[in-house]
Amino acid sequence: MIVRKDAGLNIRIEKRLRRDFLEICRVEDKPAAQVLREFMRSYVKEHRELLQGMLFRNQGEEAEK
Repeated sequence: MIVRKDAGLNIRIEKRLRRDFLEICRVEDKPAAQVLREFMRSYVKEHRELLQGMLFRNQGEEAEK
């Protein structure tokens, strides 16, 4: 299954962190974007319950208005 990548994310980080991250990605022969996407998927998966609870709570608040 091909997932369409249609959004971007710009962040500000320290030069040294960027340099070190890109160097590690190069050594591991992995595109930096791929590593970041893998991290984001893992992070969302681990925190999905929190996200769902927040969405459920927000829907309840909207219904009360």
